[in-house]
Amino acid sequence: MAKETSGCVEGFLETTVHLDVKDYYGKRLKSSSDLQSNACVAPAQPTPAFIRQALEKVHPEVTARYYGCGLVVPECVEGCRILDLGSGSGRDCYVLSQLVGEAGHVTGIDMTEDQLDVAKTYVDYHMQEFGYKKSNVRFVQGYIEALAEAGLEKNSFDIIISNCVVNLSPDKKRVLTEAYNVLKDGGELYFSDVYCNGRLTEEIKLHKILWGECLGGALWWKDLLQVAEEVGFSPPRLVSANIISVASKELEDILGDFKFVSVTYRLFKVPRGSTAPRQVIYNGGITGAEDSLWLDCQNTFKVNEVVEVDGEVASILTHSRFAQDFTFQPPGGPCGPCGVKPKAGTMDPFELAVQLEKASPGSATGGCCSTQSNQACCK
Repeated sequence: MAKETSGCVEGFLETTVHLDVKDYYGKRLKSSSDLQSNACVAPAQPTPAFIRQALEKVHPEVTARYYGCGLVVPECVEGCRILDLGSGSGRDCYVLSQLVGEAGHVTGIDMTEDQLDVAKTYVDYHMQEFGYKKSNVRFVQGYIEALAEAGLEKNSFDIIISNCVVNLSPDKKRVLTEAYNVLKDGGELYFSDVYCNGRLTEEIKLHKILWGECLGGALWWKDLLQVAEEVGFSPPRLVSANIISVASKELEDILGDFKFVSVTYRLFKVPRGSTAPRQVIYNGGITGAEDSLWLDCQNTFKVNEVVEVDGEVASILTHSRFAQDFTFQPPGGPCGPCGVKPKAGTMDPFELAVQLEKASPGSATGGCCSTQSNQACCK
């Protein structure tokens, strides 16, 4: 399905997949209630109060045309330049517009003209609603596999987000490569997407509705780890996972034993293999994470608690925007009340999804297998 080409837009070869996705999201779907699975609407984790307040200020039509599989709002975004891959109706862009403030900026890119029309219609409405003197949001028509051709410069963004869109691309590696190129050093790709428990059959990949429902193009989660490494990103950090259900019996029969989860990962553009383990202390103060910072499902940092982290996490904390919010000590130094060392190794998102489903809503917000000893989800 991904191999056929049907046209060329400013040097980028548009495939039949792109045309089918444009038709599905631009013409067939009128609201999220038209979807046949919860892949494109499943929340990945509880929503903090300050983000709920930001969501309430987004125009109802923009929200109605939202098809994401998570809420992709990373921490520590004030003043940042953010890019939203596959921004659709612009819901996440308008939420982030409030969080980055007038000193920050948010760019949304999407290939679907109908979705972009909705987003652009309400730019002035939102700037007035937010009390901004000038707009800090812009929307660009283009392909997430061709960011340079859309006029986005290399090394120009602090953070890239994406909400259930990468799976819709026939060339995931090219998407990650383009994202890596436009990120600044120390930047982050923070995204929610759909993954499966194995490599899908050609029958499933060729099914237009399954592709449009974010299932037919889903990667085996282990393949993401390999692609990220090949592109140059740090190993993906698993933040949260949510089990996906399919409402259509017909689609269930085609999918057979394949299972799907919506997952939030964070990938950083930081040096690899050059940082030694460190003891770190979270200083606090990040909006929404004043008392503890949930980096991923294995690392949650309490304010003023000394925690020893491996070289991989140390590299992320020392080279990213989080550096200013931590105090760093050499390994084996004085350890006041010391945090529990986080578990090493890669976690299966399907296992995490089951654990979080069993846990109470309160425990899900603390981070599974974090440095806060959370017995509800840690083995």
